Amino acid sequence: MGSARLKRAVFFDRDGVLNEAELRGGTPHPPASAERVRVVAAAAESVRRIHGAGYLAIVVTNQPDVARGTATRRDVEAINAAVAAQTGVDAVYTCYHDDDDACTCRKPKTGLIEQAARDYGVDVRGSFVVGDRARDVRCGRTAGCTTVFLDLGYPETPAHLDADFVVSSLPEAVDAILGVRSAS
Repeated sequence: MGSARLKRAVFFDRDGVLNEAELRGGTPHPPASAERVRVVAAAAESVRRIHGAGYLAIVVTNQPDVARGTATRRDVEAINAAVAAQTGVDAVYTCYHDDDDACTCRKPKTGLIEQAARDYGVDVRGSFVVGDRARDVRCGRTAGCTTVFLDLGYPETPAHLDADFVVSSLPEAVDAILGVRSAS
């Protein structure tokens, strides 16, 4: 399949990007249940704008609380479903492992992006990753995507982050993506 026929995608992190993360000690955590999901105000409109530009909107999310025993896969899938229903994303890909599991899907590894690219016929080099943590940027960079770092001021954020764009809101991330598209 030639790259001209491949689709482009925006790979969004979930917690902190499409839905509000619950901050504990300045560190972002997922909501504890689907009932506690609070979608970012601009998320659905941002996804509509991405779709309008011809991109797929795909979530790639690490959910290690399943491996840690503090959340169930069913709970995470209910949260994923709530976020998808409220934002209109095309798909959600989830890593349920923790770092010690040495899987290929836990960001910053690229397994989730690679699987979505196979499933949807996506040209990763023509695609974007939007995330609020350094591992999202490293994942996108390693996969060959253009990276957009959503800087929410977490204390863990390294001083130097090799993102293509650094923004402070989801609409700014979409503006950056659509600006690149119109320039190409």
